[in-house]
Amino acid sequence: MHVTVPAKTVFSSPVHFLAFGFGSGLSPFAPGTAGTLAAIPLYLLLVQLPLWGYVAVLLLMSLAGIWICGESSRRLGVHDHGGIVWDEFAGFLLTMLAAPAGWMWIVVGFFLFRLFDIWKPWPIRLVDRDVPGGFGIMFDDILAGVYAWLVLQALAYFLVA
Repeated sequence: MHVTVPAKTVFSSPVHFLAFGFGSGLSPFAPGTAGTLAAIPLYLLLVQLPLWGYVAVLLLMSLAGIWICGESSRRLGVHDHGGIVWDEFAGFLLTMLAAPAGWMWIVVGFFLFRLFDIWKPWPIRLVDRDVPGGFGIMFDDILAGVYAWLVLQALAYFLVA
């Protein structure tokens, strides 16, 4: 079920503003892709942190995302509304954990994350379909991020080393 969410709703509520990826989830075309693109500047800021700091922010974003996505969904009355893209932010940032430096790797990470998030191989599809609430919204994208991270790290190992 598609429910149109007015920009006024997103920009007047901190919960929706975060859940909708600072407004990127309002994109009428491919909001998940728009949300992932919007996560790139955040990645560029976070990658400056030491690895432990990056991991700490990623964990905090993921844990907070369970509540943010669940609460936004509840308020909208729609489970996992397409415009909720905080989960894409977390999934992409997980994909990019300890990635090699450079725009090529950002682009590769972007496409790998989008591939696994859209394709939803096992068990991602099961989580997406069967796990309710904010945890379900976040967990399928975290799994997509894990798959994309594994492929990205393998590519880096064989292409950089």
